[in-house]
Amino acid sequence: MHRDTLIVHAGYRKSTEPGPFLSGPQFSSTYTAPGDPSRHALTYGRFHNPTWTAWEDALGVLEGGQAIAFASGMAAAAAVFGVSLCRGDIVVLPADSYYAIRKVASTWLDSIGVQVRLAPTRGNAQAAAIEGARLLWIESPTNPMLDVCDIHGLVDAARTRGTLVAVDNTTATAYLQQPLALGATFVVASDTKALTGHSDLILGHVATTDGRFADALRTWRTHHGAIPGPMEVWLAHRSLATLPVRVSRQCATAQQLADLLASRSDISAVRYPGLPAHPGHAVAKRQMQAFGTVVSFDLGTRPRAEAFLGALTLVREATSFGGVHSIAERRARWGGDAVSEGFIRFSVGCETAEDILSDVTHALQAASVRP
Repeated sequence: MHRDTLIVHAGYRKSTEPGPFLSGPQFSSTYTAPGDPSRHALTYGRFHNPTWTAWEDALGVLEGGQAIAFASGMAAAAAVFGVSLCRGDIVVLPADSYYAIRKVASTWLDSIGVQVRLAPTRGNAQAAAIEGARLLWIESPTNPMLDVCDIHGLVDAARTRGTLVAVDNTTATAYLQQPLALGATFVVASDTKALTGHSDLILGHVATTDGRFADALRTWRTHHGAIPGPMEVWLAHRSLATLPVRVSRQCATAQQLADLLASRSDISAVRYPGLPAHPGHAVAKRQMQAFGTVVSFDLGTRPRAEAFLGALTLVREATSFGGVHSIAERRARWGGDAVSEGFIRFSVGCETAEDILSDVTHALQAASVRP
């Protein structure tokens, strides 16, 4: 059966079973559980919830492993650090990883005695920093620069040294890229983005094929209270069925947008793995089903970038990415990333490609009069 079909039905009741296709969210903080608690599947809402179970079953189909749901992507990332790192361990992080990961490394991990090594994503530069490390953290494509590394190659390099590998797969999603199949120990994702796709939920998950780590992650979630709400999980599960349709359309339009931007002389740099000129294009073509829903480009100056954003009429100025509505932002306004004042991160939505391209072209014309 085609993978897209499996995703549509993932976690739902079988067609032969009576009842709703997808049971509604179960709201309960506590359950009737007399006697020995070990005799009961459900006892307390911080330990388990049937709505989580259905969602995690669906994510397992998508990821090819056991999935553990968390309240946010950062809660999922913290859990991986928590179950794999101790005082004296070394973790290798991309120097260009999501800025909040680097912030956690420089505060929490540093404070508990974990040594942090930073190396760029481009050119598989992290490979030179693996020796002696307990955990290698990979992000590909990176956010917001969209650099790419060879996941399988880095996994092989890590395995020969006994190093665990975690892949932040948020930008690609498990629909476009499957790090567990490439040998990763963990996959981490912010489900806030394209996986749920409607810019209305905060969720995350970790997936692994190692049962011991799966158990450890569930225990971490219970003890640290990093649990998702049943309503959010149910809405996420309902959204998952359209993932193949949404992301396929978004990727196709993103490629058209990148091609348009790359053809213009008034844009100094366009970053999209689907462009043959992208330094990671060959690797991305090998390990991704398509090249993603985000396109980044540089308009050179803050005034030009702000003029561009102000002239958009269809595309909203907002942060995050992966939703059905196209959004764009001047990424330097947040700080934390080594980008220019004119750097734009553009998240392609599900609108008609012609309308997105028309809006962008109009806005670029308006920005061309600014220095």
